[in-house]
Amino acid sequence: MKFYEYKGCDTCRRAKKFLASRGLAFDALPIREQPPTKPELKRMLAIYGGDLRRLFNSSGGDYKAMTLSERLPKLTVAEAIDLLAANGNLVKRPFLLTDTSGLVGFQQPEWEKLLGA
Repeated sequence: MKFYEYKGCDTCRRAKKFLASRGLAFDALPIREQPPTKPELKRMLAIYGGDLRRLFNSSGGDYKAMTLSERLPKLTVAEAIDLLAANGNLVKRPFLLTDTSGLVGFQQPEWEKLLGA
């Protein structure tokens, strides 16, 4: 399992604690320094039925500074994936990929359902 996180993020800490408390093995990756790859982002986009907005950290400073709330509807999927892959601050976190699925953000019931924990 790949777990992309930002160490200063309380939600990421809660998600990491959730994984650890259930003894689930995962690779923790720093989302700012090492954003998800384009193939990983495309896979997550498919999991979320093509809803690009779900992949963006819409409450983040970079999102607001880049006026992405206005620009996002006009971007192609390729342009949006390029932005996310180049700037980990734009990616909704935590970002969890398993062998078969994935989740962004941390809602404990969703994680319990996916991970059977």
